[in-house]
Amino acid sequence: MTPSLLSALILAIVHVCAVGLRSLNRIPRSRWLSAAGGIAVAYVFVHLLPELARGQQVIERSEIGWLDELEMHAYLIALVGLLVFYGLERMIKVHRSHLSDPEAAHPGVFWLHIGSFAFYNGLIGYVLAERSDLQPSSLAWYTAAMALHFLVNDFGLQNAYPRLFGHQGRWILAAAPLIGWALGMLSDVSELTLSALTAFIAGGVVLNVLKEELPEERESRFGAFLLGSMGYAVLLAAIGEA
Repeated sequence: MTPSLLSALILAIVHVCAVGLRSLNRIPRSRWLSAAGGIAVAYVFVHLLPELARGQQVIERSEIGWLDELEMHAYLIALVGLLVFYGLERMIKVHRSHLSDPEAAHPGVFWLHIGSFAFYNGLIGYVLAERSDLQPSSLAWYTAAMALHFLVNDFGLQNAYPRLFGHQGRWILAAAPLIGWALGMLSDVSELTLSALTAFIAGGVVLNVLKEELPEERESRFGAFLLGSMGYAVLLAAIGEA
């Protein structure tokens, strides 16, 4: 088994085991969830954003004409990733605000929500395969950060769809990184495309973590979030992964 496949399997197992998160469903928010969110955000700012800087150089060297007319291309793609997920969450939240029973939501809303995260998870698995030449340590830090990020996402989805997520949603999300990994192993994309995908994921990670942490009613644990983010950032810097 290749290291990248092992990483994809770990990410899939996180979703399969997501039903265990029910014990963390309390107010104030669990310190473990806040710390997990902080770790994922730290990985974006300490590792993925510097990678975006390298990706920006790749984009600037490309021969695609319309890209020559833009500046900060990689960061714009990261912004697009953030806006896509923000727009999706707002649309779903507006729909659900008129419902007294979460399970009464139109099935299309559930499938849109799960489908978007499945696509997102697939991209993460795809990048995992395309980065299979990474050092095992780099692969491990990427996997750890994304696994904790998936936990935070699953917690939010399980609260939104208590029955549907357990019966269907988690299995779809578990399959997505494996499918993405398989597609990544079967295809060979340019460094330009890979940089764009990484940028999109970075924007999505930031939005999906903060939307779980910022709502006042969650009573999130800033101390745990700070400890998770700063601790992981220091750790990445200390081992030279930044």
